[in-house]
Amino acid sequence: MHELITILGPTASGKTSFAAALANELNTEIISADSRQVYRGMTIGTGKDLDDYIVEGKQIPYHLIDICNPGEKYNVFEFQHDFHKAYTEIKEKGKLPILCGGTGLYIEAVLKGYKLLDVPENSNLRERLKDKNLCELEEMLKSYKKLHNKTETDSVQRAIRAIEIEEYYLNQEPEKADFNPIDSLIIGMDIDRELRREKISKRLKNRLENGMIDEVRNLLDSGLSPEDLIYYGLEYKYLTLFITGKITYREMYTLLEIAIHQFAKRQMTWFRGMERRGFKIHWLKTELPLKEKLSKLTEFTDFP
Repeated sequence: MHELITILGPTASGKTSFAAALANELNTEIISADSRQVYRGMTIGTGKDLDDYIVEGKQIPYHLIDICNPGEKYNVFEFQHDFHKAYTEIKEKGKLPILCGGTGLYIEAVLKGYKLLDVPENSNLRERLKDKNLCELEEMLKSYKKLHNKTETDSVQRAIRAIEIEEYYLNQEPEKADFNPIDSLIIGMDIDRELRREKISKRLKNRLENGMIDEVRNLLDSGLSPEDLIYYGLEYKYLTLFITGKITYREMYTLLEIAIHQFAKRQMTWFRGMERRGFKIHWLKTELPLKEKLSKLTEFTDFP
């Protein structure tokens, strides 16, 4: 029997609502695998959609959402440890945990039990790289034989951090892994490319009309620097550039929409890569009615 159910998929694929419905059926709890939903006050831009965790009037317990202050630099090393704490708590209740999210690096790290190091900041390296642009930094990243941090690098700060991690690993001896691999049933939300693009565009318009600009403005007013917010990429990068007068509203909208579409494409590339690396993913069509999706789980011979 599996030790975990993992539900993954690109942004706007409906994975959270499906995970919540399944958690309701199994009377269990959800562990979020999203690298930005860990931050408090970053709700609309990260798409927390907390209403999805209410099913038939019942609150589905969730973990690893709103656990950090904005401005902090949460990473996969911390996620791995926080995941196992939540995972153990849920298992001790006699329940089968559900891992749900779109950050492929986080998901793969816990399923494979990767050995990860807590990489400190390297001020000398940062000083040497500070004047390089994103394209130059991404070329540098390609020179490393094995990337330990393959998360998306849509800002200079994130690319520099990725290089910092690679440099640190070059000088470290491999150690015994802290965590064992986890046997998980993996369910992927399979959304048609055009439908995904349509949902992303509609969702972006809705979020901009319903407080996302004010959310970013409030974060800046609270004392966060523009650089801190740009670090998080996507919505926070482009809205910060707009609010600080670096780009127009039209430029922000166009660039952000393109960036989110590219991000979703990179997510799918990661998940297909997981399949090549030996993970068995059972794909479910997003557009299927919820009841039909739930009933299809019984078709998987290894479903618990």
